[in-house]
Amino acid sequence: MEDAELEQRKAGAVVAAVQVAANQEAVDSNRLNNRSTEARKSILNQILQPEAADRLGRIRLVKEQRATDVENRLIMLARTGQLRQKVTEDQLKELLNAVAESSQHEDKIVVDRRKGWDDDDDDDLFDL
Repeated sequence: MEDAELEQRKAGAVVAAVQVAANQEAVDSNRLNNRSTEARKSILNQILQPEAADRLGRIRLVKEQRATDVENRLIMLARTGQLRQKVTEDQLKELLNAVAESSQHEDKIVVDRRKGWDDDDDDDLFDL
């Protein structure tokens, strides 16, 4: 009887240890995510004029994916040294138009209609 209780306690201790490890991993993941978010915000504050940052924030409210795409492109330009000064609102508009055009090409759906083997059925109706 004591052996069974001892095994149950060991199993309970193992389950508790696994849960603690999973919780710690989740906390670490959240911290890493918060750090990367803060780093992105810091970079964007350094490369955007206040008006452009405000416009990007309003765009994020409506189209979050487009705002993220623009942010990624801006960060890439900044890291490669292609930005010599802070991005103005007009430059941001141009970048938004470029992202919009590239996303329009991706969203295009092409329907390919193929003729079936019995397409001549319509011809039979006209022979009456």
